[in-house]
Amino acid sequence: MLATKDPQPAQALTLEEASTQDIYRELLRRMGEDPTRDGLLRTPERMEKSTAYLTQGYHQSVEEVLHNALFDVDYDEMVIVRDVEFYSQCEHHLLPFFGKAHIAYVPNGKVIGLSKIPRIVDVFARRLQVQERLTRQIAEAITDAIAPQGVAVILEAQHLCMMMRGVEKQHSATVTSAMLGVFKSQLQTRNEFLSLVRTGRGSSL
Repeated sequence: MLATKDPQPAQALTLEEASTQDIYRELLRRMGEDPTRDGLLRTPERMEKSTAYLTQGYHQSVEEVLHNALFDVDYDEMVIVRDVEFYSQCEHHLLPFFGKAHIAYVPNGKVIGLSKIPRIVDVFARRLQVQERLTRQIAEAITDAIAPQGVAVILEAQHLCMMMRGVEKQHSATVTSAMLGVFKSQLQTRNEFLSLVRTGRGSSL
């Protein structure tokens, strides 16, 4: 009786051939897990969907988000949208950081529909980020959209890369700011913004 040959082992996929789910499956293996066990069987699929959602900002633009929600107004006093929640991911460790954004601008003939300001935040937050760049991008996007007299942005955030690993400081917060136009050149305007952000919050700002 002739001996039958053992089936040839499946060839490993190259990186170019591998799907996103294949890569996540391999990542689970390298962590020491079994991606075929019941609890992890569909994890690569869920990871792919989750990552696509959390990084959707790469496929969005401020112009699309604004969708012509710019209005001519005869108003030149400060507009503030405070306590805008945001979630992002640190580009150094791919761990979340999250917090609140406080955004103000002084119009120069145009205003932005109020619901669009949080959407601008999300365009840039839903990417791999550092908080300093995120702060600046929000301020510059509003400047580019309506050319106001000035824009101010403050972000307060907690970073899981500091809370879960490294220094493991659970109650630390990082505060960043970007001041453009009159918020940078006029101390009174900047102080008014800071005062209004503090009001009723007990903030450390």
